[in-house]
Formats: sequence, C-alpha cells, structure tokens
Amino acid sequence: MSAVNAPRLAGKTAVVTGGSSGIGLAIVEQFAANGATVHVLDLNASPAPAATASHRVDVSIGAEVERAIGGILGHGPIDILVNCAGVSHIGNVEQTTEAEFDRLFDVNVKGTYHCIRSVIPAMAARRAGVIVNLASIAASAGLANRFAYSMTKGAIVAMTYSVARDYVSAGVRCVSISPARIHTPFVDGYLAKHYPGREAEMFATLSATQPVGRMGTPKEVADLALFLASDDAAFATGTDFPLDGGFLRLHG
Repeated sequence: MSAVNAPRLAGKTAVVTGGSSGIGLAIVEQFAANGATVHVLDLNASPAPAATASHRVDVSIGAEVERAIGGILGHGPIDILVNCAGVSHIGNVEQTTEAEFDRLFDVNVKGTYHCIRSVIPAMAARRAGVIVNLASIAASAGLANRFAYSMTKGAIVAMTYSVARDYVSAGVRCVSISPARIHTPFVDGYLAKHYPGREAEMFATLSATQPVGRMGTPKEVADLALFLASDDAAFATGTDFPLDGGFLRLHG
C-alpha cells in the first residue's frame, strides 16, 4: 500500500480510556480500522477488534494508570491518548451528595489528569503526540439537573486549553470534543429505568432537543476523534470542538 493510500493512523499506538462501550468503543474500532494499535484502559474488558489490547484499569487511581501506561511505553511510544472514561449524574446542587460529587470528580477529572500526566513526559521528549479529551456541551451550556456532570466537563475543557498552551512548543497537541446527546447504551438504560413503557416517546423528545432533530451516533464522534488524532489535523490544538447537531448556536 502506498503512503498516499495508507490508513490515517498506520503505525500509531493509541490509548483509549473507557473503550469498552458507547463512544469509547466506537473510537477504538475506528482507530483500529485505520491502522492503529489500540490499548484500552477500562474497568471492563473491551469487545473491540483483535488489534486491541485491553487493560483493566480504574482511571481514578493514579497508581493503576501509571502502571498500565508504563507497561505500554515499555514496548514503544504512545502517539495518541483519548480520554473517554467517565460517569454521569442527574441532579441539581441540592440533589448532589458529597459522595456523588467526589465520584464524578475522581473519575471524570482526576482520571483525565492521571492519564495526561502519565503520557505527556514521553510525548514531550519525542516532540510528538496528540491528546483528545471527551468533554460535553454541558461544559458551556446551562443544562438542567446536570450540576456535577457539568462541573467535570467544564474542567475537561479548561485542562485541554491549559495542556495545549503548556506543551505547544514541545510538539504535543491537545484538543477536546463536546458532543450533545449521543445514542449510546447509557441513553437506552436511562429511558428504561426512568420512563418504563414510554421509552419511544421520551427518546423522540430527547432527540428533538438537537435542532437537526436526532441524537448523534458514537461513530460520528469517533469520526471526529479520528480526524483530530491524525496528521490531517496538525494545525488543531487548544480548541474544543462541539459536535452537537446545532444545539449551542441554533437552539431556541
């Protein structure tokens, strides 16, 4: 295969957290299909392609992340890190207990911090590397009853800007993606739990909150992540990319 026709991520090694389901799994599949060797860091084993190595890691625990990343680096450089692991929560500030707040912060914020901190010294030393963080439109839109979740995603965007600025001269790019509602198993589980018998009705209602009239798909997020992680996006750093069906700018 000629260089012109080579897969976008041929010869690259990527680490994807939260890669066992939903958006993370779609990113793993897309990266592997485009030539990358993909390592998944997740509490659950990944059902992704054979090109994937799955590591059981709790990203909220720094020592576990360092051990996994150190093992991967022992076999070669890490070119791409995608921070996708995360948990959600529904409730306003009064409805959010301290334990729930701490859990979201530990997984969503500290998990991202642990992973970036583990990979970036080697990336900076090689003067090459890309970090893609999964944020959310909740970082910049006032979504009802998403107090703790919005807090964590705002932190992800802020970290993206900070890392991009601090390491731009070291050849490391850092960007984030802010999706609106994406149709994942989490959505189906949420509807089944909270709206039994009305799943189809509520799915239509949630879909309509995006001006394009539907939810996004995990593959659409994966397609954007693929572009941002590839050399085609070499000019992109320090930017949050909304993928929201028009929600932020066309809503209302």
